[in-house]
Amino acid sequence: MLFDTSLRKDLSRSFLGTLTVLLMVVITLMLIRTLGQASKGAVSPSDIMLVMGYTVLGYMPIVLSLSLFVAVIGTLARMYQDSEMVIWFASGRGLAGFLPTLARFAWPLVLAIGALSLFAWPWSQAQILDLRNQFQQRSDLDRIAPGEFQVSSSGDSVFFVDRDSSSLEQARQIFFAQEKPEESSVTTARSASLVQQGGQSWVVLETGQRVEQIRGDKPALRVAEFDRYEVLLRRDPVSEAQTSIRATPSAELLARIDDPEQGNAYEAELVWRAGLALAAINYIILALALTSSNPRSGRMGHVVTALLVFVVYFNLLSLGQNWVARGRIHGGLWLALLHGGVFVLAWAWLMARNAQWTLGQWRGRARRKAAVAGGEGRA
Repeated sequence: MLFDTSLRKDLSRSFLGTLTVLLMVVITLMLIRTLGQASKGAVSPSDIMLVMGYTVLGYMPIVLSLSLFVAVIGTLARMYQDSEMVIWFASGRGLAGFLPTLARFAWPLVLAIGALSLFAWPWSQAQILDLRNQFQQRSDLDRIAPGEFQVSSSGDSVFFVDRDSSSLEQARQIFFAQEKPEESSVTTARSASLVQQGGQSWVVLETGQRVEQIRGDKPALRVAEFDRYEVLLRRDPVSEAQTSIRATPSAELLARIDDPEQGNAYEAELVWRAGLALAAINYIILALALTSSNPRSGRMGHVVTALLVFVVYFNLLSLGQNWVARGRIHGGLWLALLHGGVFVLAWAWLMARNAQWTLGQWRGRARRKAAVAGGEGRA
């Protein structure tokens, strides 16, 4: 009882302190990143705090995992340096005996990491996507001001609306010029309306004329009259596709794994989300197996080790997501190989340390067995 109480108190203090520091670092980095996006026109300046909050919420599984890993390693390292581990070992408590207490402390955090990665991550990404789309649509509408030449948010189009137009939704006397690498065009129309569809902004022109100048090996000039003409203001299919997968709920990802076109991408995103929860379990065993008494390393030596192990493990998660997205490996197989392999390796390492096996002892036993076998052969 005393062992469980003291260890869990130390773990709680270490975890809260580590979590506070990491949250401050993440909030600062996300604030700088969000300010950069706002300066580029990707998000509204008034939505900076909302976008930053949703972003931090999405990255909370990673922050909680790292905080748990560093807290366990830091607590055990302090116990080694203060000779508390010697006392517990002398009282009959083995290294594997720490695992039940660590599990009782960490299981709520593991459940929270799993819930955040499977549900909070896609929800936060969906909220960020909605804010960006709303701002992009609103910014295009704001740029079309009656009586003024305005440049679109993409920078390749110029608009002019008659000053006498009653509203932007129903404008009169429209001038629209567009510049592309392969052609340039000038369009005039008697009336126009603005339509938002599928996260994109469209200008619907009615009763007008369009002049196109084609560049290239065979330049040409085309003049056409129309009754109805639609112009796309904003289009970014790659970034929208990537963000939509991140914003897709986990249940929907699971249902779309067999999709012939993007099934691998859906499976890769699901593997990454599930991998965060599985990695949190392995971090507990790894921390217990990694920590040892080394007076020369100091207190920061174990923290540096924890950060290196965490970075390697996290990079393997990202690498596996990339491989699954490209179809190089099945998602279930990668989960078994990575997380199952780390679990087996960490558990074997922990059992070896619990039984106080060393490489020198193993070599000595091998030599003794070889000597005994040689003696029996001569006899």
